[in-house]
Amino acid sequence: MSIPTRLDDFQIRVAQIEDCPLILSFIKELADYEKLSHEVVATVAILEESLFGSRPYADVLIAEYQQQPVGYALYFHNLSTFTGRPGIYLEDLYVKPAMRGKGFGKSLLAYIAKLAVDGNCTRFEWSVLDWNEPSIQFYRSIGARPMDEWTVQRLDGEALKKFAAEF
Repeated sequence: MSIPTRLDDFQIRVAQIEDCPLILSFIKELADYEKLSHEVVATVAILEESLFGSRPYADVLIAEYQQQPVGYALYFHNLSTFTGRPGIYLEDLYVKPAMRGKGFGKSLLAYIAKLAVDGNCTRFEWSVLDWNEPSIQFYRSIGARPMDEWTVQRLDGEALKKFAAEF
C-alpha cells in the first residue's frame, strides 16, 4: 500500500515480508550512526517472525524517494493506564544521510502522528540519545517535549534470565 505525501516524488508504503532484508540494512545503518552496531543481533529470519509472523509485534513504514527506499520507521502500540487509551511508540526512525534535510523524516513522523490521532491514541513517544543534538533540535521544532522526570530502565541478557528465574 502506497501512501502519497505532500513532498514531490516522496511516498510512504507499508512494509511487506519481502522487505525484511531492506529493513535489516536500515537497522544496521541506524545502529552504525548511533555507535551501537555491536548490539545488532537481528537477522532477516528474526525480523520475518517478529514483524510478519503469527503475532506481529510492530509495524514498519518504508520511505521512498523517486521510487527508491531512503528510510524507514518502526513503531508499535502501547497503552497508557493513566488515560486508558492506546499510544504509539516509535522504536526507529531512519533516513539515509544523503537524503536528510528534505523533509522525509518529518513526513514519516507526521504520518505516524496522524495514525495516532485517527486511532484515538493519547500519546506518540520515542527516545533519543542524549548526544544526538540535531535530532533533539528537530524534535523540539515539531513540538515534542522531553520527559525529564522519567528514566528508561532495562533488563536484558543474563540479568533478564536471572530475574525471570526467580519466578
